[in-house]
Amino acid sequence: MIEVALRLIIQELDQALRLQVPGSGGSLVALSGLADGAGSPQPDIAGKVVAFLVNIEREDIPSRAPRSLDAGQDRLAVLQPPVHLNLMVMFAANLGGAPYDEALKQISAVIAFFQGKPVFNAANTPGMDAGLDRLSVEIENLSTTDLSNLWGVLGGRYLPSVLYRVRMVTIDSGRLISQPRRVERTSAQALPQGAPA
Repeated sequence: MIEVALRLIIQELDQALRLQVPGSGGSLVALSGLADGAGSPQPDIAGKVVAFLVNIEREDIPSRAPRSLDAGQDRLAVLQPPVHLNLMVMFAANLGGAPYDEALKQISAVIAFFQGKPVFNAANTPGMDAGLDRLSVEIENLSTTDLSNLWGVLGGRYLPSVLYRVRMVTIDSGRLISQPRRVERTSAQALPQGAPA
């Protein structure tokens, strides 16, 4: 589901940016790391806004109890609770030899896009995967120290960029924990005084 969510957002952003740059031809946004496993720059991301995953965080939801569903034949299906995630996604203008102000324009265009469309859902995003309910996108602030550490991990060459928190991607394996027999209380059973019904 992570890749489905990110591809959806990238596709929507790319369509918006291409409307602003007539005759651009190919895509203007790439979902990719900045470097390959050996540390060499990725060749197919030059001249593009590059989106890449920086971190995955679990969303703290009050109820993470197993779910019970009717399994038929007087049994319940008890399933593992789903995992709700926030994705930290960096958008960086990798425009190579282009003038620096072009990179700044691209980052401004990214910010303007998400300011205008901070929520993705079935109503405003046709073709949204059925496994995605709603995605919200918010700018995440980084201190100068955190930013320096992050770009150090990424290879040290800072690019004009902005970090977003994409909330919330749900992963649900549907894994069965148990199938206990359903217990039904009849009206003939007496409840202790003060006990909940």
